[in-house]
Amino acid sequence: MNDPRERPVAIQSEAVTPRTGTLYPEPFASQVAGRAKSVLGDLFGLGAFGVNLTRLAPGTCSSMRHAHSHEDEFVFVLEGTPTLVTGAGETELQPGMCAGFAAGSGDAHQLVNRGDTDVVYLEIGSRHADDQVQYPDDDLALRRVDGQFRYFHKDGQPY
Repeated sequence: MNDPRERPVAIQSEAVTPRTGTLYPEPFASQVAGRAKSVLGDLFGLGAFGVNLTRLAPGTCSSMRHAHSHEDEFVFVLEGTPTLVTGAGETELQPGMCAGFAAGSGDAHQLVNRGDTDVVYLEIGSRHADDQVQYPDDDLALRRVDGQFRYFHKDGQPY
């Protein structure tokens, strides 16, 4: 859909097939196995930021707790009660609540669904070619190599 004439004017978000799976290596991939993302922003040719409608099944986390060097992130809860885990501790979120994470703040974060119903939220984030992601709780780092994101151990060895 690179041709702007092929892009939709508007869509029903439920009509977008969710993306499951992850680039995370094990043992991390299984922790996000119940996550499904409907990538919405790409459908409209958005390049400066991404928009995903994300669903977390019970017992699933959004990601490993992480912090971006160059990308801002924002989440808005639509359904369910996820637990937001940050350096400041844990906060239970309710529908209508939101949280934001400024690039370079070092505020590592993740959402965890500890409830018994799905959590649904919007995630919006900037896109920056020089972004690197740190994971303070795990032997994991993400950086771009030859235009592709790749995971590494903290000692620099690739997964």
